[in-house]
Amino acid sequence: MLKDCIRLIAVPDQPTLKTERLTLRPFQLDDAWDVERLAGMREIADTTLNIPHPYPVGAANAWIESHPLAWADGTNATFAIVETKTGKLVGAISLMIKRDHRRAELGYWIARDRWNNGYATEASQKLLDFGFEFLGMHRIEARHFVRNPASGEVMRKLGMQQEGVERDWAIKWDRFESLVVYSILEPEWRARR
Repeated sequence: MLKDCIRLIAVPDQPTLKTERLTLRPFQLDDAWDVERLAGMREIADTTLNIPHPYPVGAANAWIESHPLAWADGTNATFAIVETKTGKLVGAISLMIKRDHRRAELGYWIARDRWNNGYATEASQKLLDFGFEFLGMHRIEARHFVRNPASGEVMRKLGMQQEGVERDWAIKWDRFESLVVYSILEPEWRARR
């Protein structure tokens, strides 16, 4: 137990990242209501593998409370996507990290009323930079449901290459979902800079 406490103290705080229009920061418990309201919209939950609908009351608190430990143990870096100008929460973005293999999986959602503003691309580009520069990843991958081609467009804008389709890879709301897999390697990312 003491060893775990010492380890947590030694881990640097999760940073805040900035883009031209967005601030990517650690979630705060004050964000829980907005997470439940925004991520709980059927259109958001429908295009993501792990977001439930309806979003259970109180579940956002538990989700947010899990972030510091996941950051400390190096398995996940989850950021709130906030409009810098308004201070409003407009989404979430994360890297699920497999440090032993120097790879991570990118995941995100954007509030329905902020779709088609380029926020997913802008936030994802910043998180790719963070993953390669700060976390030392060699590969960052991402997946999207075949029926959600807009997410694939984001991945292509990031310079990710489509690797294939995982047929009937998951079940969402009692139906099989096929997922398209994309990735970018550190040398490819560096060449695009």
